[in-house]
Amino acid sequence: MLEIEIKVRVSHMDEIKNRILTIGGQHSETVIEEDRYYNAPHRDFAVTDEALRVRNAGGKIILTYKGPKNTVMGSKIREEYNIHLDNAETCDSILKNLGFRTVAHVRKLREYYTYQDFSIALDKVDHLGEFVEIELITENNAEKAAKRVDELAEKLGVAGERISISYLELLLSTH
Repeated sequence: MLEIEIKVRVSHMDEIKNRILTIGGQHSETVIEEDRYYNAPHRDFAVTDEALRVRNAGGKIILTYKGPKNTVMGSKIREEYNIHLDNAETCDSILKNLGFRTVAHVRKLREYYTYQDFSIALDKVDHLGEFVEIELITENNAEKAAKRVDELAEKLGVAGERISISYLELLLSTH
């Protein structure tokens, strides 16, 4: 699976939220997401541009691996694999016993919206600010998906510099 995504820092979150609803988007949930990121003992994910995280999102625990980032037409593209877990602390113990170490925590209030086959997230990230992420998951045509993401961003008024680095990288760059 390929994740096609744009992320933009915004200052007009309420306007974007109203546009999402106006075009027929649906609010699906609002959650606090707490992400714990790890680095591997056998390679440095900062160098290889990979990510391993455990996310606690309103009681749902998800282990995620993300492969190195590429870009197509300004959209970020990377492999992503997820597995649901029963217990974040057990996973943390397993990873630490295997030599993985925690590198950072990222906490955000995230409002999820769906529109057609898009996922839209309105994020308030602790110590970073407000962002909009527009995402499509595809198995095949990355360029077509990137074009669709661009079109939706324009329709919603999501403009500005696209941020290709993760919240983790943004947070680490401010410290």
